[in-house]
Amino acid sequence: MMIKKFSPPRPAKDADHAIVYRRENEFCAWPHTMGFWQTGAGELVQNFMAMEAEYGDPAKISHDQLGERGGRATRMVTVRSSDLGKTWGDPVYDLYPRLTAPKEGEPKNLAEYGPFDFLDADTIVANGSWEFGKPESRSFIRISKDAGHSWTPPAELPLDGLFSLSAINSSMVRPDGRVLLFLTEVSEDGWNRRPLVYGSLDDGSEFRFMSFVTPKQDPYGAADGNWNCTYRFGGHRWFYPRGQMLPNGRILCMMRCQRDPTGVMWSEVYYSDDGGQTWGFLSRVNDFGAPGSLVQMPDGRLVVVYGYRVRPYGLRAVVSEDQGKTWGPEIVVRDDGGSWDLGYPNAWATDDGRVGVIYYFNSKHDPVQANGGVRHIARSFFSID
Repeated sequence: MMIKKFSPPRPAKDADHAIVYRRENEFCAWPHTMGFWQTGAGELVQNFMAMEAEYGDPAKISHDQLGERGGRATRMVTVRSSDLGKTWGDPVYDLYPRLTAPKEGEPKNLAEYGPFDFLDADTIVANGSWEFGKPESRSFIRISKDAGHSWTPPAELPLDGLFSLSAINSSMVRPDGRVLLFLTEVSEDGWNRRPLVYGSLDDGSEFRFMSFVTPKQDPYGAADGNWNCTYRFGGHRWFYPRGQMLPNGRILCMMRCQRDPTGVMWSEVYYSDDGGQTWGFLSRVNDFGAPGSLVQMPDGRLVVVYGYRVRPYGLRAVVSEDQGKTWGPEIVVRDDGGSWDLGYPNAWATDDGRVGVIYYFNSKHDPVQANGGVRHIARSFFSID
């Protein structure tokens, strides 16, 4: 019997692409980590970053240059869709302030704003970090009771003996109402990232350590190296954990792994059958591409969509028919990217059986080129059959 995984990549069927948000003087990016939710009314809510940028010089739009300027000329953009991503409404800017270093007097929990009922789909969680992925990183939690129109102030999460704590807006709600936050500890030297889980307490206003998802060290050293660079561009085996529960109660946790974020990166899946208390390795999703967004289709199949940062640059997907143990051949959603600087998708199932996805992109056909075209937010729909 032929192993389907080795069939050649094929173009996606019924692919449809559109621009959600673009400004000629902005670098717009990273929807996967900025916050994505579906409300009780079925509305999609997406956050992303928009930064003033000069496309005349590729050096000025490097991630190190943009990330180290302390939030200057940077804003959070929120867009909403009431038709499962076909169209998106007018942008709203900076619904909540940018995270900064912990300050004296900031709340350590959100008890005065609770209790919170996370089984109410309009009660949503945002968890982000100051100095993500660095040894000094600290994480904060915000909660909205009105589908993201207003938010509590940020409350710093306790370290519970950890050296640091990084967050990327990654959470899920168990059927008992407990929220699991998927976070990452960064070691003192900055080169070992270990994903972990925090859980909410009974009233939802406080979160504490529950479990580690991965071993303490990678026994294969898949991302080890002599990294004379910033943490952004070095090798890290595990980070960006994101959990999702299947109908049978198993929780899958997607991971990003990388030796080089400009291309050599891949996605892995871990699983838990006890509500997030213990974890095991399930599968490697692909050869190249991360972070991946997992969506379950109405027929039970799983789809992972990811940015493809090696040539030809673009967006790809794979399908699993056995709950993530194995993955089929790649589906090429689009291959017209102008450079590696794209991806970070969030995916969902549409009401007509297709996959919808929102992500950041740059086009090789853009008349403006600075190591790729203007970075903007796009959406696509495609069929997996």
